[in-house]
Amino acid sequence: MKSAFQRFLLPGLVFQSINVAGGYGTGREIVEFFLRYGPINGLLGLLIPSTILISVIAAIAFELARMTHSYDYRSFIQQILGRAWFLYEIAYLISVALVLAVVGAAIGALTLETFNMPGNLGTAVLLVAIAVLAFKGTKVIEGVMSFWSFVLYAVYAIILVSSIVAFGPILRENFAAGHGIDGWFLSGLRYGSLQLALLPAILFATTHIKTRKDALIAGALTGPLYLLPAVMFLFAMVPHYPAIIERPVPINFVLDILGNPLLQIAFPIVLIGTFIETGTGMIHAFNERLAAVLAAAGKAMPDYWRAVTAVLLVLGAMLLSQVGLIDLIAMGYGTMTWVFFALLVLPLLTVGLRKIATKSA
Repeated sequence: MKSAFQRFLLPGLVFQSINVAGGYGTGREIVEFFLRYGPINGLLGLLIPSTILISVIAAIAFELARMTHSYDYRSFIQQILGRAWFLYEIAYLISVALVLAVVGAAIGALTLETFNMPGNLGTAVLLVAIAVLAFKGTKVIEGVMSFWSFVLYAVYAIILVSSIVAFGPILRENFAAGHGIDGWFLSGLRYGSLQLALLPAILFATTHIKTRKDALIAGALTGPLYLLPAVMFLFAMVPHYPAIIERPVPINFVLDILGNPLLQIAFPIVLIGTFIETGTGMIHAFNERLAAVLAAAGKAMPDYWRAVTAVLLVLGAMLLSQVGLIDLIAMGYGTMTWVFFALLVLPLLTVGLRKIATKSA
């Protein structure tokens, strides 16, 4: 019997791990999608459309994966897109290139700015860590991602408490000032859709789910598990609203104002860990897709292939980041939001729900 942790919490924690670096690691995404609409509207956008959409789609996806035993993204997407499954793979591989390019550049900058070490050292650490984890496989990856999620919760909680202690009255005043501007609901839906892009990549963590009830509970918990740190982060930024809207890296602004030297060291380390998790999760999903194809042909994927694939993908992304691709990320992310809404969210809400409804639990 699988433990309750594996059935109910593990999928949400792995989903958080693979998404957090690009989802709200620097705080810029929280500002763009939520806080710019005002503190109250920003909070509503996080709690209502984003959280609910992620939980609903996750529940449908987990149950469909369980019913069809589709635990790699290729076989899963075939369940909802049929022969058009390759469209998702094209979008997924573009996302892998974009995200890994961003992660590689960011980890290099963090290494240089925070620890005054060569940026290439940070990139080397990223490459080695992802290759090792990819080689170790699913069980080790699940354990590392689960552990680091709790580390992440702890650091964000410390930032929140420190902000309340230092700026509690200003926090209350800014929340009391009014709702802000309209547009928060659609922005929350866009954010949720973008985060769901990588949902099929974490299905390797849902093999512990054995019943429809398990899938629905795990899905319902995925939204809150993923966005709890984002909510804490938003609260920590509200005392500095609206000035923080113009800050390119809001987390650095918050940490500088708090002036806690331990946090200024701890958070970059945690953020680097999330970069490693994100890269590992995306590459592991691709490896699982390759393994499933080989298994269907009666062949086993050698373990060393996993590490080789990781190294090649990371090196390729590093090369892309050197030729100016990073400048296209902001535009690319906006486009990819609607691409994944069309290729994943809508098909799950239609084809996926119909398949689930026509088959007993």
